[in-house]
Amino acid sequence: MIRILAFVAALFCVVPAVAQSLPAGLDKANAIVIDTTKGRIVIKLRPDLAPKHAERIKQLARDGYYNNVPFHRVIDGFMAQTGDGKNFNGTGGSKYPNLPAEFSDVPYKRGIVGMARTSDPNSANSQFFIMFADGSSLNGKYTVIGEVVSGMDVVDKLKRGEPVADPDKMVKVQVASDIK
Repeated sequence: MIRILAFVAALFCVVPAVAQSLPAGLDKANAIVIDTTKGRIVIKLRPDLAPKHAERIKQLARDGYYNNVPFHRVIDGFMAQTGDGKNFNGTGGSKYPNLPAEFSDVPYKRGIVGMARTSDPNSANSQFFIMFADGSSLNGKYTVIGEVVSGMDVVDKLKRGEPVADPDKMVKVQVASDIK
């Protein structure tokens, strides 16, 4: 019994040391923390560029919509796409209406996060993608919603495929200010 209690006490001491801190100066009200099967990704949202899209991402995170959702489309040298918490394969969206485009002049480069959509510019809903490399062909055609500020090494480790066999997942997604 004493060994069990000592083990439990040791766990409580280790957990805070293992917990990952967030980047200094991060606006926690406008950041999401994605704990994946490969590690943690922190995204700084850009409500200054895309207020409706940033709010949607936070709303879906708070709804738990993104938890256990796979990275269903991961193309080496291009991007990793996720966010289909309905069908888990890239064909679904949330219960909320599609969003009107909020295009900006921010270029698509490594670490930029954009909203996925159909051929209709006003069809973004819940899915988003993280760029592995520059993608100038997307500039001004897809809504930029943020940028990875920590965890690009995690993004780089995601299993590739279109679709991905046995994909990595977003285990838990939270607005940074909601993390206790």
